[in-house]
Amino acid sequence: MSDQESKLYPPPAQIVAGAHVSGMAAYDKLCAEAEADYEGFWARLARELVTWKQPFTKVLNASNAPFYKWFEDGTLNVSYNCLDRNVERGLGDKVAIIFEADNGQVTRVTYRELLERTCRLANALKAQGVKKGDRVVIYMPMSVEGVVAMQACARIGATHSVVFGGFSAQSLRDRIQDAGAVMVLTADEQVRGGKQLPLKAIVDEALGLGGCETIRKVIVYRRTGGNVAFDPARDAWLHEVTQNQPATCEPEWVEAEHPLFLLYTSGSTGKPKGVQHSTGGYLLHAALTTKWTFDLKDNDIFWCTADIGWVTGHTYITYGPLALGGTEIVFEGVPTFPDAGRFWRMIQDHKVTIFYTAPTAIRSLIKAAESNEAVHPKRYDLSSLRILGSVGEPINPAAWEWYHANVGGGRCPIVDTFWQTETGGHMITPLPGATPLVPGSCTLPFPGIQAAIVDETGNDVPNGQGGILVVKKPWPSMIRTIWGDPERFKKSYYPPELKGYYLAGDGAIRDARTGYFTITGRIDDVLNVSGHRMGTMEIESALVSCTELVAEAAVVGRPDDTTGEAICAFVVLKRPRPTGEEAKKIAAELRNWVGKEIGPIAKPKDIRFGDNLPKTRSGKIMRRLLRSIAKGEAITQDTSTLENPAILEQLSQAN
Repeated sequence: MSDQESKLYPPPAQIVAGAHVSGMAAYDKLCAEAEADYEGFWARLARELVTWKQPFTKVLNASNAPFYKWFEDGTLNVSYNCLDRNVERGLGDKVAIIFEADNGQVTRVTYRELLERTCRLANALKAQGVKKGDRVVIYMPMSVEGVVAMQACARIGATHSVVFGGFSAQSLRDRIQDAGAVMVLTADEQVRGGKQLPLKAIVDEALGLGGCETIRKVIVYRRTGGNVAFDPARDAWLHEVTQNQPATCEPEWVEAEHPLFLLYTSGSTGKPKGVQHSTGGYLLHAALTTKWTFDLKDNDIFWCTADIGWVTGHTYITYGPLALGGTEIVFEGVPTFPDAGRFWRMIQDHKVTIFYTAPTAIRSLIKAAESNEAVHPKRYDLSSLRILGSVGEPINPAAWEWYHANVGGGRCPIVDTFWQTETGGHMITPLPGATPLVPGSCTLPFPGIQAAIVDETGNDVPNGQGGILVVKKPWPSMIRTIWGDPERFKKSYYPPELKGYYLAGDGAIRDARTGYFTITGRIDDVLNVSGHRMGTMEIESALVSCTELVAEAAVVGRPDDTTGEAICAFVVLKRPRPTGEEAKKIAAELRNWVGKEIGPIAKPKDIRFGDNLPKTRSGKIMRRLLRSIAKGEAITQDTSTLENPAILEQLSQAN
């Protein structure tokens, strides 16, 4: 471990003094409580943090492992817990959301207003025939309307599936089809970085691809007033379907295991996985982690910069902060528009106290600050900040140090949170008033989470030795299944050789001295680019679907200073291998093709052409060699089983 990584930053005294979890003794006490009575620990918290219509009497049902059930005989409603409950306790006039548009315009929405807007949309959905258990796809910009759409679905017991607004028509269609959705909620356009980008047109294209016959209605939020095609038989404007609806709507009380949402994530095969989350257990962990990890207080201004299209935007925008009656920022734009000081200006203007963003954003803003003094965070008043957070991928120690010194002024703890779409909320994270921090380490498991590092047979490895990250016991917000594919769920997350433990899919190591966890990267064929997970198979399938050009493709990742990991594609064409300008032209064509098939985030950074790919005599592509080539490393591995060793030299030549 380097000197930088071994620095220990104790929690500041003023944070410890008022923290929900104050000091390591309090953290240890919570862990001991969970160890002594696991079900009792979670039951206590579920009663404290969640309002139940029908209180639960069963805590954990493990009779059909790994299809665990939590609080299964209890009933509740998530929207009631996030909205009505806060109005009933006198917070109706408290600001729930401070929305800042791309152009800087600010709108404040109180809890009472948010509840009324949610009820009007919930009533409109019911009027369109949407009922409990129906799936509704939400393909919307970052907006109050996006949050309202999710809350309205939860209110009537419909299961929402939010699709990130950067995904292509094909990706959207695949998700609509897999979910069997009955409705799409979208916008005419979204606004990002001063540009108007289509959403409704992409929905139209997706539905035109076929296979979406379950869709009965498309409801469109008029964001820009842009000119969009409109089918009066199928399409309706959001403002028109809600304007005459009542401002009250009785919540649908659902069982704790009712599916609150599906969120599609990349797997190591080409087909996206519909991660299914429950209602009761998920809401508990969303509220609890918001309370303990961010130490959220009544007077905080909380800002999570994620998009609602990702799980971070579900747990730490739409559900967690609202369940606690917090005030939060929802931001439409990008961190670099109109300049790279946007985040710092917003923190200054809104007096943000808790700021949660991705290492990719931090690294790009470091670069911007180093090249332009005017957008350096020290130019802004960031004194309101008390806690910083990091999410999406491990944060490298140098970026951690810069974030701590320049954004937090050396006084704000950084909660470097490890979790996944599948886990629902934080799994390994510092608690700001308790945990001494080490740059680059996500430190210790959240109380009640039994994280461990094991070998391929499920046996614990000693601290200081790397291995496979697992969770030994079920927890309330865990993935329940993969939508429509329980066998894939078992195979992906509970392989038999791992003794019934949950497989996170990441490698990790625990420090021999502190016992702190550091995540070392994916162990499967999934890349983490700017905090977004993409399967290599998915990108390979997109490339090969360009049938006019591509015969074969292999995709690997390599480290990247800004995005964490960059996508590298090795491509064999159905024609002679191009070189020079021709190679650049075809590479650009293929990048745009992948962008259209999956979305801009999946575009390969490097594309290299070869007459063929490095394969064993049995025809297996040797991706470990491709990883070395992508990193620019000398090939030191055994290549004796290669059918065509000369190809390595050819593929080493960048375009």
